[in-house]
Amino acid sequence: MTIAVVTWKEVDAALSTVIDPELDEPITDLGFVTERVVTGGDVLVRLRLPTAFCSPSFAYLMASDAEDAIARLPGVASVRVLLDDHHDSDRINAGVAARNGFVAAYPREAAGELDELRKVFQVKAHAAYIERACTVMLREYGWEVADLGRLTFGDLPTEGVREGLGRRRSALGLDTSTDSLVMVDADGTAWPADRIELRLRFAKAIRISIDGNAHFCRGLLRTRYPESAADQRARAQDATPHERVEAS
Repeated sequence: MTIAVVTWKEVDAALSTVIDPELDEPITDLGFVTERVVTGGDVLVRLRLPTAFCSPSFAYLMASDAEDAIARLPGVASVRVLLDDHHDSDRINAGVAARNGFVAAYPREAAGELDELRKVFQVKAHAAYIERACTVMLREYGWEVADLGRLTFGDLPTEGVREGLGRRRSALGLDTSTDSLVMVDADGTAWPADRIELRLRFAKAIRISIDGNAHFCRGLLRTRYPESAADQRARAQDATPHERVEAS
């Protein structure tokens, strides 16, 4: 019988699916992962954040998601994810290791588990990416704002744009078939044709906020840990419109 053995590359690929909810970027791209140790089926991962006072809820969410992503890999016997240099590292690390949820780790402070918080930021990320994708279609493919109401998932360029929006849609349980409309809310309701331009402006404001926060947090991380610059991958927003979306 062949026994599956987890590899470093598989661990890294799993970590690349873990998203900072506020910044809508993988923790691997942001430079938050400092160490990955694979010993047989045992995996140890260490994380860092831009400040010692980053929100415990976000920190817990990312550490817990990292543990879950690695635990799903064939051949993994045990996982330990440790957050370093945070004011609440001990509490977060103990809570993630216990796998009892955020409320158990923060019984006095937590109003509930983090699913609703995650959903709030997934909705924002989806709206922001619609604006990104539409910008590409308007600037590079000759579409007009008046026609965006009929834009379908299949109309989007397959490389980068469709995949990027697909990830945000899948996170919300939305349809990703080629004939599904792009301009929809988080519950799948189509945007009214006479509100598309206004909704795009609102989505742009969300996108600018996400981009600004991401840029700021990357800078804070480099200030706190100068060596993290080598671990950060170039931001998609620093390229041309099409390259920008492809990289994300």
